[in-house]
Amino acid sequence: MVQPKVRGRRAEKKSKEVTTQSEDYTRSDKSEVKGNDGEVELNPALKTTFFGLVDSNEIDYFKQAESTLNVNAFDNDEEREGFIRSVLEEARGKELKLVTNQICSKLMERLVLFATDRQLKNIFRQFSGHFVALAHHKYSSHVLETLLVRAAALIEKELVNDFKQDEGDVNDEISQEQDREDEAVVSMETLFIKMLDEFNPHLKTMVDHQYSSHVLRLLILIIAGKELPSTTTSNSTLRSKKSKIARKMIEIKDNDDFNRSFQTPPSFKDQLRKICNSLSSKGDMKHMRELAINKVASPVMQLLIQVEGIVDKERTFWHLIFLNESSDKNPQEEAFVEYLLSDSVGSHFLESVIRNGGARMKYIERLYKLYMKDRVLKLSKRSTTGVFIIQALLFKLKPVEVTYILDQIIPELASLISIDENQNLELGKNIIDASISRDNYRREELIGQLFVKFAPNYDRNNPSADTSSEFLENTLHLTGSTLGNTRDDWPTAEERRRSLFLEKLMEYDHSFVVCTWLNFLALPIARFIQMCYHGVFSHVVENSLVVIPASEGEPKNVLIIRKRFLNLFQNEIVNLACNSYGSHIVDRLWNFTVLLNMYKDRIGSELASDSHKVKESTYGRLVWKNWSMELFVRKKYDWKLLIKNQEEEYFGFGDNKDQNNTERVKKPIELKFEQMMREKQAKEERAQKAEEGFNKRKNNEFDYGYNDDNKKAKIRGRNR
Repeated sequence: MVQPKVRGRRAEKKSKEVTTQSEDYTRSDKSEVKGNDGEVELNPALKTTFFGLVDSNEIDYFKQAESTLNVNAFDNDEEREGFIRSVLEEARGKELKLVTNQICSKLMERLVLFATDRQLKNIFRQFSGHFVALAHHKYSSHVLETLLVRAAALIEKELVNDFKQDEGDVNDEISQEQDREDEAVVSMETLFIKMLDEFNPHLKTMVDHQYSSHVLRLLILIIAGKELPSTTTSNSTLRSKKSKIARKMIEIKDNDDFNRSFQTPPSFKDQLRKICNSLSSKGDMKHMRELAINKVASPVMQLLIQVEGIVDKERTFWHLIFLNESSDKNPQEEAFVEYLLSDSVGSHFLESVIRNGGARMKYIERLYKLYMKDRVLKLSKRSTTGVFIIQALLFKLKPVEVTYILDQIIPELASLISIDENQNLELGKNIIDASISRDNYRREELIGQLFVKFAPNYDRNNPSADTSSEFLENTLHLTGSTLGNTRDDWPTAEERRRSLFLEKLMEYDHSFVVCTWLNFLALPIARFIQMCYHGVFSHVVENSLVVIPASEGEPKNVLIIRKRFLNLFQNEIVNLACNSYGSHIVDRLWNFTVLLNMYKDRIGSELASDSHKVKESTYGRLVWKNWSMELFVRKKYDWKLLIKNQEEEYFGFGDNKDQNNTERVKKPIELKFEQMMREKQAKEERAQKAEEGFNKRKNNEFDYGYNDDNKKAKIRGRNR
């Protein structure tokens, strides 16, 4: 029978994948196979063990217990510990099927976070022999990661001899049985090494597994003594993006064991060497390069390159991916590097290797000189891939090479940044930082390029009042933003990036600040007030409230613009002071109104006119305190002295006075005693001068009355 012709792009793509898989590197211990329907399935040897189902009654109980721990409605820690003991007693013997259940796994993770040291060891023993299966499971892998972090903290506690048995658990049945079996004396280090031995035969299958790769990364971080990152931050190396979002939704917060590193025993160094040797054995360059560009395995390879120097001076993983530092340009390596520079996963791999300091400097310099130096500008135009590698090289290469990159990019910076597509804003920030690190290299040209891009019609050498709001519009995109929305929309990530970029520009040069003032003046007043109450744009307003230092001197036209800008806040000070975002702006106005006492007095009068509203607000009370409004209302003269002291600090000669103000006020008797000492010292100085004059006159008489020999003898006799 004639086979019908298969049509469609999906069928063609599937056929291509089949042909490429036959040509690619094949492993004997491959953990994933393709099923008939194209779905990825675990190798039968590593399929997650079925630990049983949780019945409906148990689910209701454990779900209620999880919500109770989430609310944390306990009067004290002892009450919460008692509740946790009762839940653990109920879960005894059911731990494995609880961690593999979607609902109950959240409860087990909370129990691990709150468990005592003894309870933690008990849970760890229950998982013994099943760590591989748990690491490959969708839900239990998260519980296992939390358990490993707590275990690392317990290992450090045992190393410093700070481990104590929990008194509250002594009477528990679980503790009594374990004491009889003499298991409680087993150290956490021994249990951890036993777990590593359980993982060791399956390490290669964990590298590119969707769930167990996260467990493997955490194991490497722990035994290498590196910092264990948070599970909820956006740049965490511990969890994927979906996992971090889900963790925030279920409101599981990290404890103090995260975001820090722990001391490790000497045996962990041997374990790290064993893991590195196991993963690098029988591996060829083609397979390692495939792992480096694999979406799941790439973070593991980045971490291995970062820590392999601790136990391997030959840097085996690096040389399994790239050639030796003495090798010349190679066509296959050139094709691989080109793929890294143009692929999202590959570029992230290369950027991480450069930034995290795992590779030696000579390795990075070789790749840069052979494959990237001649096309720096071309790579900078790849806004989603190659530009991130160029930014990483700016802070890694030698100063000569950094200067070369700046020479290539600064003249073309205006064309590299895209306003509409929100591209290469980070490149502009990193170019500014690199220029500052090179003693403000090509500073004026860089500022000119930024103004050409974001404010082409603005003359920074002669700022005028007829400036439009194009600078704010090009940098912040106010038209399509959440500004003025009445639905309480959260500020977007793009708005945050653009605001941080504008704040960086204002910090870099004061001409951007003056341009921002003029753009604020060009906006409708209602629009500007909305920015003061916005969660992101209020930071732009706050950071624009800076004054030129007295050493540089503020031009008269800039002073006039500053006064006009202050007029925008008139009749809105009280509302701003009572707002969580606006209160920071009012605090900044104290320093911003230096040398403008009339404006400072006007703001103080507005706050005092509605003092009840200000004092009733939490933020308003802080503003009231920061502006010293009690002195303004009750002791105006002392408030004026504060203004005078501020002006003296601004001009640079108020430091000594501030130091004197911190000293204890002296008593009248002490002042009188100091005056007497000064008079005595002056009297002694006058007597000493008179004696010196008398001796001088005597010496002159000796000169006239005696010859040189007699004079010397006479002098010696007098001295004697």
